[in-house]
Amino acid sequence: MDKEVLFEALFYEKQGDNISCKLCPHNCLIKEGSHGKCNVRVNRLGVLYSLNYAEITSMAQDPIEKKPLYHFKPGSKILSVGSFGCNFSCDFCQNYSISQGRASSEYISPEKLVEICQGLEGNIGVAFTYNEPSIWYEYVYKTSRLLKENIKDIKIVLVTNGYIQVEPLKMILPYVDAMNIDLKSFNNKYYKDICGGSISPVLDTIKISSKQSHVEVTTLIVNGENDSSDEIQKIAEFIASVDKNIPLHLSRYFPSYKMDNPATEIDVMIKDKDIAKKYINYVYIGNVQGVDNSTYCPKCCYKLIQRDNYNVKVNTKFDICVKCGYKTNIIL
Repeated sequence: MDKEVLFEALFYEKQGDNISCKLCPHNCLIKEGSHGKCNVRVNRLGVLYSLNYAEITSMAQDPIEKKPLYHFKPGSKILSVGSFGCNFSCDFCQNYSISQGRASSEYISPEKLVEICQGLEGNIGVAFTYNEPSIWYEYVYKTSRLLKENIKDIKIVLVTNGYIQVEPLKMILPYVDAMNIDLKSFNNKYYKDICGGSISPVLDTIKISSKQSHVEVTTLIVNGENDSSDEIQKIAEFIASVDKNIPLHLSRYFPSYKMDNPATEIDVMIKDKDIAKKYINYVYIGNVQGVDNSTYCPKCCYKLIQRDNYNVKVNTKFDICVKCGYKTNIIL
């Protein structure tokens, strides 16, 4: 980024010389010249500005399965973009160079991103990912609207920690087709001590979003922290209470950033998958080679989608099993 570009933020209130940010549940009270916890929303003379508006640190066309989304447009490709900043401070963050710092970036306006999408062959849409898209709100919101207005059947995806207030969430949801939401744990102490947040708003985001958008959930299984049978059972029970067809991705942890716990044992991952499958229909294991991540019909076990890494073969039509007629939540 050659120069600082300021864009007035949404969702804030003035409180004297301070600003109360209303975008995420931190509700930061920001003094003049200071930032919120996300490091990208700053008080300048009583106005809240976004420092990362249109600043892109990463851009690549990925398989949709890499988000991960297994039940949304399987086998397709999507343009993934990200900025810098995050409203969490996870000890194990694998993207800490952009989430926890002011990374090098390129200014790409919403109009320019529309042009880039129009020039990509076989591209179904845009995934806002890599860093936390909710604290990139103004750009994500404006760009999503512009993409929907200019490109027929374009799909918008958010890969998010789900830590957002209800009002901004509901404002952007009409433009969002699919989300992968991190559920870091089912323990508020874990959220507080390791992630720098709290669990309740994330659960609300999953509940609200699943009514308007396709939702999948990812839990990073961290060795010695959230890998117990009881923890996985609680996560699966919660998802089942919302919709037992919501896919759960159990991702294997590797040491990163501030955390040096050993990598999670594969046997533990497999055990946790078996526990979760008692409550919900679809559970997958990520960051582990050689496991079967194909999708099977919960009723008759017919292989609906065959996956070999990112090689995908769809063996069904619409959103039903071609063998037994079971209604899935797969969007083809």
